[in-house]
Amino acid sequence: MSVALITHPACRLHQMGDGHPEQPARLDAIEEMLHVRQLHDFLMHHEAPRASLEQLARVHPRPYVERLGALAPSEGLVRVDPDTAMCPDTFEAALRAAGANVLATDLVMQGEVQRAFCNVRPPGHHAERAEAMGFCFFNNVAVGAAHALDVYGLERVAVIDFDVHLGNGTEDVFRGDRRVLICSSYQYPLYPMGNPVSVPGHVVNCPLPPGSGGEAFRRAVIESWLPELEAFRPQMVFVSAGFDAHAADDMAELRLSTADYGWITDVICDVANRHGHGRVVSTLEGGYDLHALAASAATHIDRLMAG
Repeated sequence: MSVALITHPACRLHQMGDGHPEQPARLDAIEEMLHVRQLHDFLMHHEAPRASLEQLARVHPRPYVERLGALAPSEGLVRVDPDTAMCPDTFEAALRAAGANVLATDLVMQGEVQRAFCNVRPPGHHAERAEAMGFCFFNNVAVGAAHALDVYGLERVAVIDFDVHLGNGTEDVFRGDRRVLICSSYQYPLYPMGNPVSVPGHVVNCPLPPGSGGEAFRRAVIESWLPELEAFRPQMVFVSAGFDAHAADDMAELRLSTADYGWITDVICDVANRHGHGRVVSTLEGGYDLHALAASAATHIDRLMAG
């Protein structure tokens, strides 16, 4: 299975301060593990372009994009919320992270590859239409999904989010857009402290209590996600791939294993194969224990290649 790996050096320059868990080493850890697993050379490598204002404006109001660009400092850090900051390189990194999803969508829709993984940062699924938060500035996955809908005329796309935190931004962007089915699992209570009700045919939220492991996660997917996905029949699947629900990650208290990430990837690929010509675009969100992140992301990519 042909899979693209999309990244950009600018994504390693974004910094939010010493000791911040969302660090450049996350991208390096994943790429090093791909070498260790002997997967790196079998991927199609691409540099992420900048997302254009037009592409971003499908998801974020133009004044928000312009305001974020103007906020970027010439030196030091500027805080946009208590745990999210911009350095001089942040805006460029955010443009590339969003642009990676546009390129990934183009590559998949034009048949150059069947699947893609965007190894980018800053992450995106907390970014609402007009608010940066939770380490996120632009909603990368939403930019890609909107590109698929508006440029390629798809009628049904699914967004699968298995990050340990609720993807509040993605729900905000696509609220009321019935062309998009959002399936999310997350620890609750936990940042951003929301637990929205599910909307049949549109949003399937599966909150998991602290301490939940792979059995509870798999049950939620089988009992809640799969019936909705089968009824929806997505023509393309986008993935907010957060690996911070891993048992080794101390950002939260779920207990998923690396094998659980392999399992959910197989489930996603099966849905895409049956309804969407195998088309999957996956993008890095959370994951802060570097070893667990690297092992889980490499397993995810391996299963994208195999499935």
